[in-house]
Amino acid sequence: MSLALPASDTSPTRHAAEVTALAGLRLRCPRCGTAIGTLDCPACGFVIVIDDGIAHALPPESAAHHARFMADYERIRTSEGRGSESGAFYLALPYRDTTGRDRRQWRMRARSYDYLVRRLPQGGRILDLGAGNGWMSFRLALAGYRPTAVDLLDNDRDGLGAARHYRARLPALFPRFQAEMCRLPFADEQFDAAVFNASFHYVEDGEACLREALRCVRKGGMVIISDTPWYAHDASGRQMLAERREVFLRRHGTAADAIASLGYLTDERLRHMADALSIRWEVHRPWYGLRWALRPLIAKLRGRREPSRFRLYVARKPS
Repeated sequence: MSLALPASDTSPTRHAAEVTALAGLRLRCPRCGTAIGTLDCPACGFVIVIDDGIAHALPPESAAHHARFMADYERIRTSEGRGSESGAFYLALPYRDTTGRDRRQWRMRARSYDYLVRRLPQGGRILDLGAGNGWMSFRLALAGYRPTAVDLLDNDRDGLGAARHYRARLPALFPRFQAEMCRLPFADEQFDAAVFNASFHYVEDGEACLREALRCVRKGGMVIISDTPWYAHDASGRQMLAERREVFLRRHGTAADAIASLGYLTDERLRHMADALSIRWEVHRPWYGLRWALRPLIAKLRGRREPSRFRLYVARKPS
């Protein structure tokens, strides 16, 4: 079922915004799962609201559940100086951090992205899950892909609203949806790939979110997890989370634990999800440089816990 606009709405501005943001996508209600041909769900009455090109598909109960997490996340990111007032910052990502605050992290993001994009079907429709400011969707759009960005945050500095900086460089801005990754507002089997880019560790239920992503991709399509920390030992991951809570409390006045997010991956967690969903992981190891590769050895010699490592995990939807 293709999207049709509400017959009662004749506003040219809203009409243009909805067509630009939603053209070509088949939607379903994120609350009850009913297929919707307009922005209103005929079954439960939920309405997807378009505001400045962003489709707000977060039901009130979901917004309430995530409210503290979202507030804490925005507070911490603002305190860390994330984002910028300059459009040049967003246009340069991930290859250059014009603020100079997170250069090492963005170098890693760039290498992960370059590795990832070579594995995507050229020109495919890509679901960017946990898109943040939309930099990956922007890069994919420039490269001829058809991305759709999804995130909980819609602010203009670190959320979906920051994508306004990409308008001048693209014929049309990619669709943006404020939504939960475990309750996506899309009908089945319409994306070629779904990518959790530096976002999977924020989900509460990894299996549920993977199941939802698989539902949205076509048979034979891919689900990819990129830039989520992996540990050989679960105890190391738990220790990392404890250390992070302590640092956040000291620096930001919040433990940032309003929801019990996944936090990290282990081989055991990956096997459990693969068995539950009847998928098989392809594990890729991008090269981040010698210094990064030596971190585990250096940590061991110094008697510290193992550091996180980053890999690329690819699973195909069974045909």
